[in-house]
Amino acid sequence: MDPTPSLFALMSFGPDGWGMRFVEGLVVTLEVSAASYFLSLIFGLLGASAKLSTSPTLRRIADLYTTLVRALPELLLLLLIYFSGADAIKFVLSFISADFEDVEIDPFIAAVAALGFIGGAYMTEVMRGAILSIPTGQIEAAKASGMSKLLTLRRVIVPQMLRYALPGMGNLWLSATKDSSLISVLGQTQDLLFMGYRASAVTKHYGFFYSVAAIMFLGITIVSVIAIRIIEARVNRGYR
Repeated sequence: MDPTPSLFALMSFGPDGWGMRFVEGLVVTLEVSAASYFLSLIFGLLGASAKLSTSPTLRRIADLYTTLVRALPELLLLLLIYFSGADAIKFVLSFISADFEDVEIDPFIAAVAALGFIGGAYMTEVMRGAILSIPTGQIEAAKASGMSKLLTLRRVIVPQMLRYALPGMGNLWLSATKDSSLISVLGQTQDLLFMGYRASAVTKHYGFFYSVAAIMFLGITIVSVIAIRIIEARVNRGYR
């Protein structure tokens, strides 16, 4: 009996197939990637502002943050933040009320927070480099023309910062889509890689189902690269 039809039948969308489960895993992966990436943008902006501030304390805190995150393996950091962070939140809430002692932290939120915190360290350097790439003469000219700090930020700093930061931000988005697979080790969030593991464990077709997961990750990357190129072309209009 030819095993090929049976493999394709296992990827069907019926009750005996894994097709819909892989689609659900793909959705979870995209949700985790997008949410953690947005959070890393916030951490990155805060970290870059701290590194460029005149306060030595803020600069030291930002340096410590980026150094620690970039020095430790991402999987180790994920486990530390996921479990230690949840325990710390429960500990703090227990002082507010005894009712919070048995509170359960949502695995999705905890995973997103951990990945966003990790990605924020890399985003910090991207943002810092982009801001430093803006000619200081343009910022001084904006101040001399009477622009407020908010108006200078909106019309001078942000548009040019985005142009310089976009390549690095695009790379970090691609990293976020791949790093989202790290949450599969937590066993709490049914992402794409976790679905590949479950399907392989149940059917024993490891090569087939892990290949399906790999193809779906490749599809995410191809679509993302095309979208990044379109955005870069739009942002760089008028520039060589």
